[in-house]
Formats: sequence, C-alpha cells, structure tokens
Amino acid sequence: MSTPTLLLDAGERAAWTGAQAAVAVLATDLADIPVWWAAPAALVLAAAKGWIAGHLGRPGTASTLPATADPASTRAV
Repeated sequence: MSTPTLLLDAGERAAWTGAQAAVAVLATDLADIPVWWAAPAALVLAAAKGWIAGHLGRPGTASTLPATADPASTRAV
C-alpha cells in the first residue's frame, strides 16, 4: 500500500542512492582508477551522508526530509 509518507521516504532514499552512485562513478572516472572502486566510494558517501544528516537533520534519524514528511517523525518514540 502506497502512502504519501512511504513515497516520500522511498523517493528520498532512491534519490540519495542515485546521487551517491553518480558521484562515485564520476570520481573514479576523473581519478582514472578502475570503476569497481565506485562501489566502496558510494559506500563511504552513503555513510558520510547518514552521519551528516544525523547531526543536522531530525535527531535520531539519517533522513534529510523535513520533520513533517519524515516517516520516523510520525511514530511515537
């Protein structure tokens, strides 16, 4: 069942994954290193994004969605 918050959450995750993969592939191409290095580079980018979002975004989540749209914000803690 699709709800607006589910679609926002899935969209955010997909957008960030695509952006991280694109940056990693671009970086490996520019650095002239084998493309298989894009996977570990994307992993590092994902971890960094999660850490940064955890400190700048809603406390307790790695989401960059506003609190009103973040599915984790609607649950009782």
